[in-house]
Amino acid sequence: MSLPYNPKFPSIDDLRAKAQRRIPKFVFEYLDGGCNEYVNLHRNTTEIQEVQLRPNYLKDYSGSSIKTTLFGVEYDAPVGVAPIGLQGLIWPNSSEILAKAALKHNIPFILSTVATDSIERIGELTEGKAWFQLYHPTEDSLRDDLINRAAAAQCPVLVVLCDVPTFGYRPHDIRNGLSMPPRMSIKNILQILGKPHWALETLRYGQPTFATLKPYIPPGLDLKQFGKFMDDTFSGRLNEEKIKPIRDMWKGKLVLKGVASELDAQEAIRLGFDGIIVSNHGGRQLDAGQSAIKPLKTIAEKYGDKIEVMMDSGVRSGPDIARTIASGAKFTFMGRSFMYGTAALGTQGGDHTMSIIKTQLQQVMEQLCCEKLEDLPNHLV
Repeated sequence: MSLPYNPKFPSIDDLRAKAQRRIPKFVFEYLDGGCNEYVNLHRNTTEIQEVQLRPNYLKDYSGSSIKTTLFGVEYDAPVGVAPIGLQGLIWPNSSEILAKAALKHNIPFILSTVATDSIERIGELTEGKAWFQLYHPTEDSLRDDLINRAAAAQCPVLVVLCDVPTFGYRPHDIRNGLSMPPRMSIKNILQILGKPHWALETLRYGQPTFATLKPYIPPGLDLKQFGKFMDDTFSGRLNEEKIKPIRDMWKGKLVLKGVASELDAQEAIRLGFDGIIVSNHGGRQLDAGQSAIKPLKTIAEKYGDKIEVMMDSGVRSGPDIARTIASGAKFTFMGRSFMYGTAALGTQGGDHTMSIIKTQLQQVMEQLCCEKLEDLPNHLV
């Protein structure tokens, strides 16, 4: 049988293990870690995996499709690439690798404001199909310019982030010097020397930078000044006053990412959002919070007919996608799984990981004898 992926790495766990061996320890901990004691990081994956699905073997069955339509666009699977900051630190050029793979597999790619490729470059690579995720700037002029650039790049969806009112307390990043301002210790340098492939690729593509923000960063800033620039330039706290001008200005679909309660879901509907992404930022912001799957069920049941309900955080595999859709989500997003793929396999990582995930989801659908994604809730135990 011809497989659409490398049979040496048939699971996300295989890719994670390979990535850990291939990139410096401080980089892997940035990718893999959560906040505080990692309680909510582990709760995310554990509680998704506790969701059980029931097959129906004796029904009339004519085959399964994992295609779905979201915001009037048909995608080949109900999964997209979540926005990730500093993707090029994890593996050089990974934003472009994943954007190209997303176009090939016909799934959405979301570019973060603090990713290492620009809106314009990713818009070009995805033929105007990439979504853009906005960290809210403190200055209206910067907000408006970023939105205008996203529109010029033909981004169909603007994703506004609401779950970073303050930076998460991440001990691993503090120890490794990846807090703001960042620093490079002797320990980190020694780790880099132990990963020559990562180091050579970094030399090839250059030190990762916040490419979208480059026009706004004053030249010649040292690391301490750059940290202050970021603090002064962005404010993660959202309210109606900040959201209304974005809704008035943006003509495409508008999504609120980071919803973790029924109250915020209800407010998103009132403020005119077209969709919400139920999320706890991958367990990187509030260790004492719920897993993403827990509020999803109630939010989808109450508001799924009024707004498109999506989810990220803890979704790692095809079976996880099926569990999440069965629990009420219309669509899902993954971050870490795709980054494990690029860190493990470089330029082949995006295509490989997307092929695995789609194959896994197709198998689950066929095993359940479930023909359409919207029927998955009928299989929820």
